[in-house]
Amino acid sequence: MQHNILATMRSLKIIDGCMGTQVYALNPSDTGTTTMGCGVGEKILQHIHDHIKAQTLRTKSVHNFQPSNLSDVVVTAEGSFLPYGLPMTELLEPKIEPSMRSFNFVETLADVHRRTENCPQFEKSGMFLEQCAVFRGLADPKLFRRSLRSARQHAVDVHMKVVLASWLRYERREDELIGLSSMDCCGRNLECPKATLVPGYDPESVYDSCICSRDCGSSCFYYGNEDSLLVVDEVEECSTSSEEEDGDMSFCIGENEIRCRRFNMASLSRPFKTMLYGGFMESWREKINFSQNGFSAEVMRAAEIFSRTKRLDQFEPNLVLELLSLANRFCCKEMKSACDAYLASLVCDLENAVLLVEYGLEDNAYLLVAACLQVFLRELPSSMHCSAVMKLFCSPEGRDRLALVGHSSFMLYYFLSQIAMEEEMRSNTTVMLLERLVECAADGWEKQLAFHLLGVVMLERKEYKDAQHWFQAAVEAGHVYSSVGIARTKYKRGHTYSAYKLMNSLISDYKPVGWMYQERSLYCVGKEKMMDLISATELDPTLSFPYKYRAVSLLEDKKIEPAIAEINKIIGFKVSPDCLELRAWFLIAMEDYEGALRDVRAILTLDPNYMLFYGNMHGDHLVELLCPVVNQGCLADCWMELYERWSSVDDIGSLAVVHQMLAKDPGKSLLRFRQSLLLLRLNSQKAAMRSLRLARNHSTSDHERLVYEGWILYDTGHREEALAKAEESISIQRSFEAYFLKAYALADSVLDSESSTYVIHILEEALRCPSDGLRKGQALNNLGSVYVDCDKLDLAADCYMNALNIKHTRAHQGLARVYHLKNHRKAAYDEMTKLIEKARNNASAYEKRSEYCDRDMAKNDLSMATQLDPLRTYPYRYRAAVLMDDHKEAEAIAELTRAIDFRPDLQLLHLRAAFHDSIGDYVSTVRDCEAALCLDPNHAETIELCKNAREQIKEQN
Repeated sequence: MQHNILATMRSLKIIDGCMGTQVYALNPSDTGTTTMGCGVGEKILQHIHDHIKAQTLRTKSVHNFQPSNLSDVVVTAEGSFLPYGLPMTELLEPKIEPSMRSFNFVETLADVHRRTENCPQFEKSGMFLEQCAVFRGLADPKLFRRSLRSARQHAVDVHMKVVLASWLRYERREDELIGLSSMDCCGRNLECPKATLVPGYDPESVYDSCICSRDCGSSCFYYGNEDSLLVVDEVEECSTSSEEEDGDMSFCIGENEIRCRRFNMASLSRPFKTMLYGGFMESWREKINFSQNGFSAEVMRAAEIFSRTKRLDQFEPNLVLELLSLANRFCCKEMKSACDAYLASLVCDLENAVLLVEYGLEDNAYLLVAACLQVFLRELPSSMHCSAVMKLFCSPEGRDRLALVGHSSFMLYYFLSQIAMEEEMRSNTTVMLLERLVECAADGWEKQLAFHLLGVVMLERKEYKDAQHWFQAAVEAGHVYSSVGIARTKYKRGHTYSAYKLMNSLISDYKPVGWMYQERSLYCVGKEKMMDLISATELDPTLSFPYKYRAVSLLEDKKIEPAIAEINKIIGFKVSPDCLELRAWFLIAMEDYEGALRDVRAILTLDPNYMLFYGNMHGDHLVELLCPVVNQGCLADCWMELYERWSSVDDIGSLAVVHQMLAKDPGKSLLRFRQSLLLLRLNSQKAAMRSLRLARNHSTSDHERLVYEGWILYDTGHREEALAKAEESISIQRSFEAYFLKAYALADSVLDSESSTYVIHILEEALRCPSDGLRKGQALNNLGSVYVDCDKLDLAADCYMNALNIKHTRAHQGLARVYHLKNHRKAAYDEMTKLIEKARNNASAYEKRSEYCDRDMAKNDLSMATQLDPLRTYPYRYRAAVLMDDHKEAEAIAELTRAIDFRPDLQLLHLRAAFHDSIGDYVSTVRDCEAALCLDPNHAETIELCKNAREQIKEQN
């Protein structure tokens, strides 16, 4: 972080006046600085040097770059659509991933699974958290959520339960659902806010009915320690008068006399017992002066009542707070535990949590602090705007206070820092939370991750010296990928050759992976740069930077159409806002404003806050500029266009139409739901969940709201709860979507003949309900699939034909399957050819058509499928199987390895393990099986294969 003197200079606008805008100012009062031992003057000069370099490049891009023959096609009566010029290769650079990455990911997966299986029960939660960190950088968020649920299941104390349950809730963003508060229970013990406050290790309890649903409800509270748990029911107020009359001693506070039973008071704690029965003068006095201890007569009366009744429910909260302080002062463990739990049960919102947490920290009240912490975490990210909460989390003193009461952990700060990085990576809050994360990190993966994340954030803040330090620390801790950060910071500080040498040595010392060549390409020029980018794409075709760089290079050579073709290669299988932005940029230069508007609308669907043109223009503003020069149809025209684009499997075009329709009718929940389906097809699960939540919030009826809640539950892995929502919706009103959800969730398991018949019945009920052709086509397609599974081929064919009649193009694939099962391979092949001709995104069609032709034609189709979408795994498996049939084992394994290196898929790993097993390489078999089981611990075939391979290894030894 920068020194305060630099922030002062910024406030005087000395730097800004010399060099321009876009400086991220820091708060001059911020004290969470990291100087790394360098002097103030050196820090300022380095920052000025870095800032001048960045601004020089930006200025060159915006003002000096004037491509001939293009500048006259980007200006309309509204002004320039490209006020910041065209993109430049020298301003492009890949992002450093803010997650753990390995040059041998399979080894990492296998190692994590092995250690998870063999570790003691009480350590499993920490191992599953490590799995979360490993999965964080993968495209599939379901793997991360599954490990997070497992970590919560094996949580050993209240603190871990609170953090992990809150994290699970945040992943579902249920707080964004209108009508729900952060402390509402979703009905699952896994995330229940009351269940998290129950101490004890019980993994199976997460499957029980949640505490909120039990009869005791709000009429009970829980207290105890890790060894015992008491549930106390509220009953009528206890009478105290007779007991007071029976007292044999008194505590005097001022003029008040509190009559007590000496034995009962002595039983509260050892200090009281020593006072009342030890060798002190109080032990033989009937009246003891207690005025100098700072406690009121009311709290001593409450203590006396508790000594007899062991109850607190008749007291006001303020009195219990004072009783907690008394219990803490005099070591009254049972009374303190009761006060702690009673006060914890009162914490229900952010306001009283902020108030009560101070009492909890002051009196070391574990459960009270846990309850307050739970509110803070379940209110994220909005609670980050509360200064008291952030002071507690961000400051070293706050962390120390939390640690004293048992509520500071790596897990907590990992959760907080992830949210802070999502909100604003460059903020001081993010830096301070990461500094606390470093302080909590233990040796091993925790330090690797914490150091790396801090390096990434410092790099984003352009604090290159600090960033280099943290990346170096991560490498020394064992995180090889952080070498990329070291090279990047050296490059930013003008040491290009040093950066090149570092990446060159990395490629020499380790098995090369795509990101190594990608990074080295930044530090070389000409043919060498292009060769590195080609190597990066060959090793990992999912890296977007090589496509972007090649596309912009073609643009600079005035080859716009080849530039668009290059960027289309990755958009075809991996849609991201930055690649769509680049294509929109190119399309504007070509005067294809309709295509540009389509891409910008798609960008805003993926990320509503996206800033275009190097972060200088909001996407909504560009939409406003482009709309006047593009024909905008009415709502009926939009529906017709949506049908056409949906039919041609043009998901990006469909997204753009839905975005346009929502601009006309933002409260239409049906459109939000359509949007979520398209986003799921494009593998944009985070954006899809946001659309589903908006659909739910804009619902105009209870039965519709329940359906969208059911889809949210289904997409986050809660199938049974999704079914319950569908049933509840149907009980209110029969609807297509409710029946479709029910059928979809039921079909997500192995169906026998009886359950298949029931799913058919449900889908038929759905088709009897009103809906549009888009959804009915999907239902007919699904019904045809179930008929095929039941060997009712003629009925299936009828379903597919009916779906095609309403332009559900994907039904060609189902109809081809029917023809194939009837031994009409030529008809099946022709049917898939029709799909290929109609569909914009047809990699899956090529893949499926390969099943209906001879080997040579199949190889051509699968080659095309891989070219269009290298993430599809079937082509690699098919080619590997063919090679194995030809007894080319090494080539078969190499074919699978090529895909596994950039996509560690369960099926690919299982097949490679089987191949290793067939040639007697049992060590490699076990490794691949363990990696596969890390992805899916319940995969029966892999479990059996791994067991057999281990037995073979034992026999050989």
